[in-house]
Amino acid sequence: MKNKRPFLDILGISSASLCMVHCLIFPLLTFIPFGLRHDSVIDLGFALVSLWAVIQIIRNANLLVIVIILNSITLILFSIFIEIYLDLHTNFIYLGGFGMIIGHFLNYKSHSKNNQEEKP
Repeated sequence: MKNKRPFLDILGISSASLCMVHCLIFPLLTFIPFGLRHDSVIDLGFALVSLWAVIQIIRNANLLVIVIILNSITLILFSIFIEIYLDLHTNFIYLGGFGMIIGHFLNYKSHSKNNQEEKP
């Protein structure tokens, strides 16, 4: 059976990066009169994709990666729920997104290094 961990890390990095771009650029686009409105459901969609990757990855990750990724997804979900229920935008989502990128990258590098050590 082929190992899916690199795919999950790449999925997590991609999702977190797209989420960061969305969170940084979209508020700027709301000033332009296109009739765009920010919808927290999009943020929640990015978070759910990342949460699925996180659940799959933390089963076999080292402690540092687990702590970084779990804290990051918690910050992201906390920020989204504050935005949904209190209509208040916090900067926790940026910190969580950056942490997700770092955590998935560290896990990917750790996985790549372990595969190189196993090959003769």
